[in-house]
Amino acid sequence: MARAGLGLPLLALGGQQASAAGELPWHHLPGGGFRNPPGSPVSQASRGDWWSFMYRRLIAADPPVELPAGHVLGPRATLAGLDEVPGDSITWLGHACFLIRLGGLTLVTDPYLAEHASPLPPFGPKRFAPAPLAAADLPRIDIVLLSHNHYDHLDLPSLRTIGQRHRPAVVTGLGVSRYLDRGLFGTIYELDWYQRLDLGGAAITAAPAVHFSKRGFFDRNATLWCGFRIEAAGRSVHFTGDTTFAPVFAETGQRLGPAELALVPIGAYEPRALMVGSHCTPEEAVEIGRVLGARTMCGMHWGTIRLTDEQPFEPPVRFRAAMRAAGYPDDAAWVLALGETRAMPAAVS
Repeated sequence: MARAGLGLPLLALGGQQASAAGELPWHHLPGGGFRNPPGSPVSQASRGDWWSFMYRRLIAADPPVELPAGHVLGPRATLAGLDEVPGDSITWLGHACFLIRLGGLTLVTDPYLAEHASPLPPFGPKRFAPAPLAAADLPRIDIVLLSHNHYDHLDLPSLRTIGQRHRPAVVTGLGVSRYLDRGLFGTIYELDWYQRLDLGGAAITAAPAVHFSKRGFFDRNATLWCGFRIEAAGRSVHFTGDTTFAPVFAETGQRLGPAELALVPIGAYEPRALMVGSHCTPEEAVEIGRVLGARTMCGMHWGTIRLTDEQPFEPPVRFRAAMRAAGYPDDAAWVLALGETRAMPAAVS
């Protein structure tokens, strides 16, 4: 639904997730809120496992992270890269934040550009890699895509700056607009899974993800989490959002067709017993891209902020190895520097 301004048509794509007339889709809970698709994995960890994990992540001090040379481009190099690749392209700004340029539009996904991912900065998880661009230095933004309400994806200070400077449209899952200052943006659209929005020459479809939502003490799974398929000018990008692997991705690939480029999460997966229900391993990320029909995959959700227990620079090593094991050529496994721009893969003739 459109939550501000004049709405454009939303097209619901039929299939297994749709229920009979008058019935809720399966992922809608009867009393309100949402759940993951059938067959999705769930955490098997004990309460003690969770308390131990929270102590390590929030209280115990991690050793400093040494950044490899070239991992983060400075603002000048980032802007120069945008100028050097003026056509359809992606630019990784860290974590799950990309600038996506397709068909003359510029979209930004989950613009977390602040230092902390926390309701109470300076407490909580902190970036170990700086953002290559501040929110105030972003180029013109036409559309903001928000996958869910976690602090490392829904960064209100960065969104406030983007809204004040560009007044973009916002596309997100059901209920997520409650966190936004609607006066700062153009139209805000909330989509259910498999709803498609035609906006400014792009088709944007909200796709299932296997995760959860929570921003406060009493709002777990009250708003919907999702990924997005973006199609414009004959090109397609699938942004998975935060997710683990589940059978629903094979259904999504069948319903939406193959994507040229899949942006897949390769970090935040250990300890496995805790994360299996919400974050995929690099190997599972490759399987997600494979069943989505992606010819090229780009790893995201790593190298920016330490949220879980794996070593910060392990994910791309495992991602590249998994791509080779799945039969992909090396140039189909994209591992970008923060701030790096890369042209969309060559179209298949």
